[in-house]
Amino acid sequence: MLYQQIDTAVIDGDSLPWVPFTPYSDEVLLKYFKLDPIRGEIIVLMKAPITMQLPKHHHSGTVMVYTIEGQWKYKEHDWVAGPGSVVFETAASTHTPEVVSTNEKDGYTLMLVSVMGDLVFVDENDKVLAIENWKTAMQRYLAYCEKHDIQPKDLSAFN
Repeated sequence: MLYQQIDTAVIDGDSLPWVPFTPYSDEVLLKYFKLDPIRGEIIVLMKAPITMQLPKHHHSGTVMVYTIEGQWKYKEHDWVAGPGSVVFETAASTHTPEVVSTNEKDGYTLMLVSVMGDLVFVDENDKVLAIENWKTAMQRYLAYCEKHDIQPKDLSAFN
């Protein structure tokens, strides 16, 4: 693709499915917008219930989280992120997420997340349990679309 073919584009969120974050949680739902193999970036909406139980994780790159609804925090920090707040996570940070409160409408906390690089799930001794990145996200998205007879979109495209 030539650079002249790349233009500003819009992604219709209503046309994208909510995909369960399996095998980690069937209750945490993800709406993937971009899965960039060049930069290793994931741009995703995440819906997490008050019962969210995700393992501690380590980031190889930076992460930015904009909270839209509800409140959440990391067990290792004393701050709480609520609607309108932005959390910037440095590369090589490790933490354990937990939902503090959800919206009353559907019982979820809603966040827009941009992840660069790998998300490494670890146990209490920091032993690696699993690695997530743009490629595992793409595999999850495509498998969900196939299972539910949804025509997948090319989430790696720039136009």
